[in-house]
This record gives sequence, structure tokens and C-alpha cells, in this order.
Amino acid sequence: MKKFFDDIKKDIKFKSAGPGKKLTDDTRYKIRSSCYCFNNGFNTEMSVSSGFSCSSKPQAPQAPQGASRKAPTDGAQRAGAAALARIEQQHRPKVQTSQDAIRIQVKRELEAEAAATAASLKNTDVEAMNGTVAGACVPQKDASCFSVSGVYFICPLTGKTLTKTEREIHIKEAILMRFSEDAMEASIMMIHTFNKDKEKVKAAIDIISKYIENICKNPTEEKYRKIKLSNKVFQTEEFLVLPAQESEYLEQMKVHLEQLQKGEPVRAKLDRQPQVFRASQHATHFELPPDFYNLTAEELKREQQLKSEIVERNAMLRTKAMREKDEQRERRKYNYALLRVRLPDGNILQGTFLAWERVAALYQFVRDSLENGWQPFELMAPGGQKLKDDEELALNECNLAPAALLTFSWDAAVQADIAAAGGKTAVLLKAALLENIKTLS
Repeated sequence: MKKFFDDIKKDIKFKSAGPGKKLTDDTRYKIRSSCYCFNNGFNTEMSVSSGFSCSSKPQAPQAPQGASRKAPTDGAQRAGAAALARIEQQHRPKVQTSQDAIRIQVKRELEAEAAATAASLKNTDVEAMNGTVAGACVPQKDASCFSVSGVYFICPLTGKTLTKTEREIHIKEAILMRFSEDAMEASIMMIHTFNKDKEKVKAAIDIISKYIENICKNPTEEKYRKIKLSNKVFQTEEFLVLPAQESEYLEQMKVHLEQLQKGEPVRAKLDRQPQVFRASQHATHFELPPDFYNLTAEELKREQQLKSEIVERNAMLRTKAMREKDEQRERRKYNYALLRVRLPDGNILQGTFLAWERVAALYQFVRDSLENGWQPFELMAPGGQKLKDDEELALNECNLAPAALLTFSWDAAVQADIAAAGGKTAVLLKAALLENIKTLS
């Protein structure tokens, strides 16, 4: 009887468990729950296919099927927009196009160059104090015994006299200071001066020219006034946009474009250091400072040791090719030339030149120093070689480097005409030069 009632209970319990399932059926069941997560300003609905809820907390009662989702509040939308803006700007590099950014970059370069120059000068001073270069003793001379104190340059922007080591840094600083006066002119100077690779400078100018020409031809179309920075040249995804301009400004742009295309690097000019000396028997005696040589101190000492071999080499029978090769090697040793010109009154005019300057530069220097520069004259090089005013040869090709004494003479025909007319040339040089006349020692 007991067994009968137990069977009835099991049958009722089995029927109340629901319909039966086959062993081959998927016994997993899906519970769809909606988890609303607010992440960086966005509402995201996630469907979880598992037997567990996405949260251990009790689930809120689900809205009836077909009911609309509640819209986020205004505060939540503003917070989401702010979070989105932060994410977009977090990893995007800032494009620096202002003049301040350019100044900061150039200032860093100037500081690095100044540090490198100071370190180089310090090492040079240490070597000079020790009197040793690569194990060879180099004699140090007193600066007062040199024929000229050194090689100097003049900045075309400031007029300041500079040494070889100061010129590049000073010119960069002068260009940056010019921004406050004329930013466009300073920018053109920077493009031509701060970049040493001429091919890259030309490519950059061609690109800028194309932009400006398109703007001038199509002033009303915005696409020509917009530069997309997403290309490989700029490496960003922003735009540089030029606002619409009046016709007068477009004409100014054309003028600036012409200045850019015809621009030249700003370079310090060699200071001639003109000096007049009284007549002296020491006119052919030169003591040049190390700046004149394109050699190290050790090479200079070796040159002194090789002088004794020159006599023997000149006595040898050499071919023309051998002689030309030796001459070319000699020319490359000198960067500058100190030239003296003996005038008819005995005074001596001295000036500094680049070794590869043309003979015409020497003629112009002498002409600018004369009281009557209009009169034709001739210059005679050592050995009786006449130099022509329109000579295309460089000074070192005329064997005038590193130093030489030339002879000045008036054109004979013109002087005869002046004498026939009863005139004469009393003073040769300008008064400003004669005021500082010195005596060679």
C-alpha cells in the first residue's frame, strides 16, 4: 500500500516538471538581459547568452516587449560629449604653426650650436695652452706680430663685425629679431638661410608657389585656400585655412611670392679690413694668422718641414701634369688671401679677400679706395704678370694666395691726356684711409 502511494507521488511530481526532452536536444537555455552601461558618454546595450546575469545585483524588472528605451538626460549627453572630445584629443599631436613655436625651435638649435662652439673653442684653448696637437709641438705666436689680426665678417642685417665662429649664430638671431618688423621678410630669410640643402629648398619653394598661384587664380574657391595636413608632408589630420582675402592682399601675396622665388641666403660678408701703410722695405714680409689656412696646426708644422724639399723638387724634371697637380694641391690649402698694392707715391694699400674671388673683386676694392676712382689703372702681379680688370681667373689661380704684393700704375694714355691738359693727380687715396695710416714693422 505504501509503495502504491509513493508511485502516485512520483507520477504527480514528474508531470509537474513539464514536457520531457530528448538527450540529443540542446539543454542550454538563454536568458536575455539588458545591461545599460554608460562608458565615455555612450549608452551601450549588451546581450549576454549564458545562465548568469551580467551583474550580481538583483535585476530590475524588464520593460514590456515593444516599450521604448528611456532617453538620456541633458547632463548625461553633455558629459558624453565632453568625454568623446577628451578621447579624440588625447593621442593627437598638436600642430605648432605659430611664430612662437618657430622661435622656440630655432632658439633650441641656436643653444645647441652655441654649446658645440663653446666646447670646440675650449678644446682649442686647451691644445693651445699645452702647445701640443697630436703629439707635435706647435709654436704659438703673439697676435701683434701678424700682418692682420684675423679674418672677420660683417653681418648684412646688423652691420656688426663677427669672427668666423660667431657669424652663423649671429645671423640666425638677427633674422629672428626681424620678425617683429616684417614677419614675411623674416620667413623668406629663414627658408633660404636655415636650410643647407639647396634641392630641398627649391622643392619647398615650388610647393609654396603652387599654393599661392592657385589662390590668386581662384580667390573665391575655398578648396584652394585650404591645406590638408593629413598627407605625408604634414603628418596630421588638421587643416590650415587661409581666410578669404581682398584683391589688394592677393597682390601683396604675388609680391611676396616673387621675393621668395628670388631670395638668397643671408651670408656674412668678408670684412676687407682696408689698411694703408707708409712706404716700407718690409712690404713683401707677411705673417698670417691661422685663419688664413685650411690646415690644422699639425699640417702647418709639416708644411714647414717640407719647405726644404721644395728646392729639390723644383730641380727635378717634372711633366706638365705633375706641376698642375702640385699647384692645385697648393691652392686648396688657403681660404683667404692678404693682398697689398704698392701705389706710385710709395704708400701701400692692404685688403683681405677670399682665395677663390675673381680678379675683378681686387680691382673694385682698389677703385673704391681711390680719390679718383674713375681713372683707369693697371695692377701688376709678382713676376711681371699683368692682371686684367675683367679677368675671370680666381686669385688663387693667379698664385696670389695666401699673400702677395702687387704694383699699381695709371693707364699711360689717360695720364698723358691729363698732363697735356695741365692737370695732375695730387692725392691717390681717400682721406678716411689716410687718417689711419700705419708703419710696417
